[in-house]
Amino acid sequence: MSAIPNHSRPWFVAGDLNGFFGLVVDNLSILGFIAMALIGIYGFPSEVVYQRMFPGTALGVLVGNLLYTWMARRLMAKTGRDDVTAMPLGLDAPTSIGMALLVLGPAFVVFKQQGLAPYDAAIATWQLGMASLIVMGVFKLVLSFFGEAVTRALPRAALLGSIGGAALTLLGFLPLVETLRSPVVGFVTFGLLLYVLAAKGRLPVRIPGVLLAFIVGTALYYGLGLAGLGMPGFVLPEPVPLGFTLPLPTLGFIEGLPHTVPYLPLLLPFGLLMVVGGINVSESARAAGDDYRTRDVLLVEAVSTLVAGVCGGVAQTTPYIGQPAYKHMGARSGYTLLTGLFIGLGGILGYVSALVQWLPLAVLAPIIVYVGLDITVQAFHETPRRHAIAVALGFLPSIAYLLNIKFGNPAWMQPETFAGLYNSTDQHGISDMAAIVTLGNGFIITAMIWVTALVAMIDGQMRRAVLALLVGAALTLFGFIHSVDPRGGIYLPWALEGLPRIIMWQFFGAYVALAAVLGLLSLQKSVDPHPDH
Repeated sequence: MSAIPNHSRPWFVAGDLNGFFGLVVDNLSILGFIAMALIGIYGFPSEVVYQRMFPGTALGVLVGNLLYTWMARRLMAKTGRDDVTAMPLGLDAPTSIGMALLVLGPAFVVFKQQGLAPYDAAIATWQLGMASLIVMGVFKLVLSFFGEAVTRALPRAALLGSIGGAALTLLGFLPLVETLRSPVVGFVTFGLLLYVLAAKGRLPVRIPGVLLAFIVGTALYYGLGLAGLGMPGFVLPEPVPLGFTLPLPTLGFIEGLPHTVPYLPLLLPFGLLMVVGGINVSESARAAGDDYRTRDVLLVEAVSTLVAGVCGGVAQTTPYIGQPAYKHMGARSGYTLLTGLFIGLGGILGYVSALVQWLPLAVLAPIIVYVGLDITVQAFHETPRRHAIAVALGFLPSIAYLLNIKFGNPAWMQPETFAGLYNSTDQHGISDMAAIVTLGNGFIITAMIWVTALVAMIDGQMRRAVLALLVGAALTLFGFIHSVDPRGGIYLPWALEGLPRIIMWQFFGAYVALAAVLGLLSLQKSVDPHPDH
């Protein structure tokens, strides 16, 4: 292929339009779920979500996509090729939803329990969200230089198993419940998504399948609702007035930094997973023929996350899996430019909030369910078959955290009832509630440790398993995992008293005891547990 001067290469080709719709819908669905979770589930003031959180979040998408567009144009110039496809960037679904359900929502409840008025609690939560992005952004920035070493230290099963469990429970089950609250709309939308995404079914019209599902679902929702055939409680949403909100840098995140400490067991794995994902996506693009430097890909997602955090955003950006798919549909560098401008300007001018406001929950939630299922399947497909049981083991702590979310919600259970169940004991040991809460707190890191230890045992690397368990014991001491604080906070072990102190030492002892047993077993004569491999 003859080299084409960069200035003469078109900025947009026909395939960019397909890529644009796919990438925009992904971002809108995630923004919609964030709004649904915060406003619909936790009763967040809508103006804080739409006017403070969304503009900065959208700015991160704009900055990241502009940088990836520039990287694609640069690679075109370097290689002389005109078929280079830009890396797709957007809001990360698992961690964005995790931020809404595991950090922002629970924090809002805690702030209100501390006596703050709803609006003041929302502002404090917003500052916590900004600070969380700063923490994750700095973490990703550092790891961008050491990311490959981190992935070598942890087996793939540990990384994918831990997030796969969260995907199945928090991205699969919880949004499925929301989907079926309006059964006709939700079921039809979900079925259409499965038809176009899982079954790869053909459509009678040449538009992206996800967009068609959204159109059909939204039409059903409002058509049935206005005809009086919808679910009880149907009301037309109040229009969000379009307004100019420039996401300027703010120091509000400084006030939120101290409140990030209890959530570090979630935030740090969220950042780590994005680095791992960025490495995998870079390899995928390289295999498709576009040789982007991995460090550059990681630095862009770190910078865009930091920009979003400083300017009021609450959800981190990441390069999307599927760059080869965008290349296959004919997208080049224009689709990321269009997406960045549409989402970024939409956050500033307010039309993104307006779009999200009118997209029904039963239409938005199914795409999240599909994402959760896809990530869960990936956890098994991308790991060796002999490690499948380790991946499945990594799912269990997330189930405990799912129960934590529900039991910790005052609408489900009165705090006095929760405390009574937590602090009770019987002849079998600590209470079921205490076991569930302690298992669920720090669930992502717990899953990583358990899966790493089991993978090491399966592969006959007993000393590696012992090391993983001793790391787990150390983290247990301070509440990074198995926190005895029902809210998941960390602490100094000597500051605990009574039953919490007993529970902490019991879990610490469990890890140390198993490490000792495996250490003794490792002294046996070495035998290959998988002679066929």
